[in-house]
Amino acid sequence: MTTTRDYDQRNDRIASLLQNTISQLGPDLIANPQLAEVLNRMVDEQIQKYDQAQNGQNKSPDYGLADLIGLGGNAPSDFGQTQISGGVVDYDDTVTSERIIATADLYYLYMHERLGVFRVMCKLKELFQAGTLRISNGPGAYGLYRFDKHAILRYQMAERWQAYRRVFGYTHCNPGANARPNQEFHGLFTHFISETAKFWRDKRISEVVRHNANDPTFGSIAIVRRAGLDLRNNLKNSSYGYINVLRVETSQALAECFEVLEAPDLRAQFGAENAWDLIELVLWQYYGEAVHASTMNRMAVSGREIIRWLAEPYILNKNRADFESLLIRIAEFSEEWISSEEGMHLSRPTPPPRQIYRQGPPPNTGGRRPDPIFQRAAGRMPAMQMI
Repeated sequence: MTTTRDYDQRNDRIASLLQNTISQLGPDLIANPQLAEVLNRMVDEQIQKYDQAQNGQNKSPDYGLADLIGLGGNAPSDFGQTQISGGVVDYDDTVTSERIIATADLYYLYMHERLGVFRVMCKLKELFQAGTLRISNGPGAYGLYRFDKHAILRYQMAERWQAYRRVFGYTHCNPGANARPNQEFHGLFTHFISETAKFWRDKRISEVVRHNANDPTFGSIAIVRRAGLDLRNNLKNSSYGYINVLRVETSQALAECFEVLEAPDLRAQFGAENAWDLIELVLWQYYGEAVHASTMNRMAVSGREIIRWLAEPYILNKNRADFESLLIRIAEFSEEWISSEEGMHLSRPTPPPRQIYRQGPPPNTGGRRPDPIFQRAAGRMPAMQMI
């Protein structure tokens, strides 16, 4: 442990070092402003190395308490000779990448489940068993049979909904015994995406309005880093349990769904050109829903890539040039996610409906709050089915 006098004088020594260096590099700093960032980073690295070297050195069993109160023959004569701790180990921002990648895939699966892929398979299975579909021995018929038999071994809709509720706070079901819904996810998720998009918008503006495009940009990487760390820590604490095996199993089921929906004999029953057309036709004919299939699919892809980016140690990088080079991987995904959500009128406030006078008490809504990401009345899921 270092002495109190050295600990208190360290900041003054660092300030003197910086002032002397800046005074010597004055003209160069004006010509190249990035030298200031390099200088501060080198000083921080030296301080970090010094702190790591002093960690655990000259540490007494009582952490200097006896010297502080004046006990023992070697008690210090003044306050500056007492020992002081520089702090505890910083919060560990590293996470297991496999768990964050699992949540990214789970978000992708959730968006397709809300789109109605599994409901379409359930409806086709009912029509096939009732003999309404005029197919018997083609690839579509055999695919529906195998999907029905495989569904017994997979996680059911209630279990998947509990996972969505626990990890993302979506759906309205009970997250299960001894579990709590992650209500903070959606706010942190949209905040990180918005800050990422805003950072690159400011960068594009700064490159246009300034003469030297190599100067530091207007955006602050600290805000983006903090938003990303908050989101990643939130996912870290909610991704334990059976999330990993559930996303593997459900991803296999989703792939099997599209393999069945691409069957020529099944598409011919509805006049669909591909699996997506078949999904939209079944949802419209049997559920009365006009879904934004293209928009929701792109939101699923963009959201998965953004969360996957957080699984790597990119967010811990404090160097501006390196951080910008890494952040550009999700710049377009962030803009695409925001535009897709705004296109569905999910994030923009809408004016309240006109109040019509009705006699009697107001209708009872049961106190249920809408899903934060899907507030369309037509997008409500029906009762849970065995899929």
